[in-house]
Amino acid sequence: MTPTVWFNCCAGVAGDMLLASLIDAGADRLAVMDAWGALGLDGYAATWEPVQRCGVGSLWTNIAIDAPDHDHDHDHPHRPASEVLALIADADLPAPVAANALAVYRRLAEVEGAIHGMDPDDVELHEVGALDSILDVVGVCAALHDLGVERVTYSPIAVGHGTVDTAHGRLPNPVPAVTRLLVAADARTTGVDTTMELSTPTGVALLTVLGDACGPMPAMTVAATGFGAGTADPPGRPNVVQAIVGSSESVAAPEADSTGRPCHLLEANVDDVTGEVLAHTITSLLAAGAHDAWVTPIVMKKGRPAHTVSALCDDAAFEQTRRVLIDETGTLGVRASVVRRWPQQRVERSVEVDGHEIRLKVSGHRVKAEHDDARRAAASLGLPLREVLARAEQLGSLD
Repeated sequence: MTPTVWFNCCAGVAGDMLLASLIDAGADRLAVMDAWGALGLDGYAATWEPVQRCGVGSLWTNIAIDAPDHDHDHDHPHRPASEVLALIADADLPAPVAANALAVYRRLAEVEGAIHGMDPDDVELHEVGALDSILDVVGVCAALHDLGVERVTYSPIAVGHGTVDTAHGRLPNPVPAVTRLLVAADARTTGVDTTMELSTPTGVALLTVLGDACGPMPAMTVAATGFGAGTADPPGRPNVVQAIVGSSESVAAPEADSTGRPCHLLEANVDDVTGEVLAHTITSLLAAGAHDAWVTPIVMKKGRPAHTVSALCDDAAFEQTRRVLIDETGTLGVRASVVRRWPQQRVERSVEVDGHEIRLKVSGHRVKAEHDDARRAAASLGLPLREVLARAEQLGSLD
């Protein structure tokens, strides 16, 4: 049996709601505060207060931040992602807490980098880099560790519509970071008729990075439950995240089925595009939210050598992917069809090779090292890339 938590996100999700739900379910708040203390930060005070949300008794995380770190006009300090990652890596945190918090912030940096066309290390984190968001991420990871949770699952995530005001200005609701996180995790959503920002990047990142399944509550023996409240108390629905903690059967590799997940295959044939532009197009398609993108050599009419540029994407990224395909290649036409894909469940881990941290993707049948991490380590250590990849994947297979 595997210690498991299932989060019910029918009203949306935010980092402070997840944290409060876990404490309400029995996580030791002192363990959370010890993790915060290890960060060496000051200028804040935190309490957990019992509240009612549409008649549901719940716990509210109240973190008060001293100015100028936080105010109601989104005037947060712009912390670079590298600074936040270094802060967590240098803290004296339990290894699982640090690893999970780092994984969450790496994903946030990757998403923000893709949105702004920047290297993830150079991204300036606005709301998600503010002190309260850092406390939420580290606090949730510490609470999960205190409860002994080994598996995180979650329901479809509620989102609103319209626009919301952010540090970048007025953006669509849900905001781009949230939609990219959802796409990367193949997570499902449920729409709510409200212009409130129901789900924040911090909350969605915690779920999609730490969680391995999105859907109904798994078969489990329930040990505890808790409710974490959002700040708002809208009429007609409880603004809470519910955490249900217990034990579930160990996850087995899913059997192949005949349904799969539908997605769009977009393609364009081009015979006048250079190799440099094709390579850039692939990068741009992935940054636009495509699951995958590739180029296939073909022969067109009159025996002309040419290429087919292909991309797989979900509904949420369809229009942006189509536009990138047109803009980058200059094609006069794009075709699309609906195909099905069977993504395998996987989790992210990290190992160290001679002092260099390398991220891994681990599924039921293989361990794969992150190429960019291994490349940097190989260059620093003066080792062949294949040797660093092999060592990292061997370490990952031993966990």
